[in-house]
Amino acid sequence: MTRLHLHLLSDSTGETLETVAKAGLAQFEGVEAVKHFWPMVRSEGHLDRVLLEIASKPGLVIYTLVNSTVRKRLESRCHGLGLHAVSALDPVIDALSRLLGKETITRPGGQHALDAAYFDRVEAIHYTIAHDDGIASDDWEEADIVLAGVSRSSKTPTSIYLANRGYRVANIPLVIESPPPPILFNLNRPLVVGLTTSQDRLIQIRRNRLLSLNETTTTAYVDEERVAREIAYARRMFSDHGWPVIDVTRRSIEETAAAIINLVAERREQQAQA
Repeated sequence: MTRLHLHLLSDSTGETLETVAKAGLAQFEGVEAVKHFWPMVRSEGHLDRVLLEIASKPGLVIYTLVNSTVRKRLESRCHGLGLHAVSALDPVIDALSRLLGKETITRPGGQHALDAAYFDRVEAIHYTIAHDDGIASDDWEEADIVLAGVSRSSKTPTSIYLANRGYRVANIPLVIESPPPPILFNLNRPLVVGLTTSQDRLIQIRRNRLLSLNETTTTAYVDEERVAREIAYARRMFSDHGWPVIDVTRRSIEETAAAIINLVAERREQQAQA
């Protein structure tokens, strides 16, 4: 097996890059690709931080960048590091061929991996819907990701977005009066990720939710002291079990999902090296 670090760098969520990378890699046999996702790169400062990571794990850099200044800086820095950097789509297969020293395999069905990925996504969506809001905890071990957080911390929409990317996701609300089932603390296969947010944002989201249901906004659900205790309870649980935490206060669903995908990729790489 030939091992390749593949850096996917985008000024958006990187979905296009992942699809292109899959299509390109399907043309090669005997290649183990370690993918590193670098989404939302929109400034030179952010790019410089990413380049430090790329330099420590050199490989092929595939990018989609609209900002010409950021793009030129990436190309220049990669050239200085002796790394291949290509924009997405047409050049991808050619760049992989040069880097890997292999000819493409022109065989019928070479893209079947993409077809399989489609059915994997369908299965992931079914699983994720069936395991929303703490349901069916008995088979959480089959998940790729388990999201934990207080009510209205974007668990469900993030789960559905990840499912559309092919990840089987379960999520559970953390409620002080109703501790999660013990299985949550003994999972081996899934990556458990804690989602948190600011008190003010959470209260506003909950108030909007109550208004949409024509319910009073003076319940404990939006009480400041109560919400503060909920957030503290969740943070203690995350810390006690060493789970990675993502603050969704200023993140879109796409940005949160991209950060989680990065965590999954890093974990898989660590497991492969163990």
